[in-house]
Amino acid sequence: MYRISKQFTFSASHIIEGLPDGHPCSRLHGHNYNVELVLEAAALNATGFVVDYNELSVFKEMIDNTLDHRHLNDVLDGATTAESIAKYLYDHAKSLWQEVVAVSVSETPKTNATYQP
Repeated sequence: MYRISKQFTFSASHIIEGLPDGHPCSRLHGHNYNVELVLEAAALNATGFVVDYNELSVFKEMIDNTLDHRHLNDVLDGATTAESIAKYLYDHAKSLWQEVVAVSVSETPKTNATYQP
């Protein structure tokens, strides 16, 4: 099995609703998010790629146009947790490339959430 990944970044604000008063994430705050898109294939295409990294630029464009420097509560339906963002990005990427197997989202250098069906 061949596996590739590419990282992307964006900055955005959000409020996580439903948390107790005083929880830092219940207040308006922001993150510099890191996203990792992971793709796999049993065989390489005719050029020798799982997917050409250059093709992944459309994923970056979607992130830039939809999420970057936005208030995520205005963009996403439901929770704006790293877990939910990973699923949202996975669904979008999977609609573009069948080889997508996982998306990870990191809000800080020490945290990471992955969606992988």
